[in-house]
Amino acid sequence: MTDTLSRFVRTLLLGMLALVGMGMALIFMVSTAIAIGVLYIVARVRGKPFGARAYWSQRKASQSQQPFAGANPFTRNQAHRMPTGRPDVVDIEAREIR
Repeated sequence: MTDTLSRFVRTLLLGMLALVGMGMALIFMVSTAIAIGVLYIVARVRGKPFGARAYWSQRKASQSQQPFAGANPFTRNQAHRMPTGRPDVVDIEAREIR
């Protein structure tokens, strides 16, 4: 009798956990649908196409206009490079403070 009762309680807790998880997934799906709807409306108001293909083509076009936009700034300007005279220091020197 005790074993049956403990199994019932465990099954009930598992079912409640599953329902909570499904509720969270439903809330996530609804909020995602609302966000996509807002993005669609904003794109329509601005007169731009809405979609992944249009987004990536726009990104590629803006990158071709600015060739060094995402490049490492230290590779372009040699004045900011670390001196290479001390090979034992990589980035910073640290000391132990007691």
